[in-house]
Amino acid sequence: MNKSLIGALLAGALAAGMCAGAAGQSTPAEVAQHQKQELARGEPARWMKEDRTIGAQIATKKKEIGAALNEALAECKRMQAGERGTCVKEARQTYKDDMAHVRELVTVSNQMAGKVETTGPSE
Repeated sequence: MNKSLIGALLAGALAAGMCAGAAGQSTPAEVAQHQKQELARGEPARWMKEDRTIGAQIATKKKEIGAALNEALAECKRMQAGERGTCVKEARQTYKDDMAHVRELVTVSNQMAGKVETTGPSE
């Protein structure tokens, strides 16, 4: 998997987690079912194609930032009405901040390449 994608997914998960407050599934059931069906056919070739240019990496990062916003907003919808407005505001601000700094996020992801260990016990 593209190492910059891993960094972006981690950043997206953190952004979604900030609004969630508690761990939970943020993928709608129908989307999760569709994903399972697609994965049963095997990984798409595009997953293994590395973004070689900075422009391609930025385009991918923007997609990931948008996906993180959608996940955060879906999580906000599950919150009580009194908390929902603040959650949405924070999610949209995180999106704006990330989009404003997309080039820096790509650079950080590239610097993280090979330096993040994802196996073993969590601390």
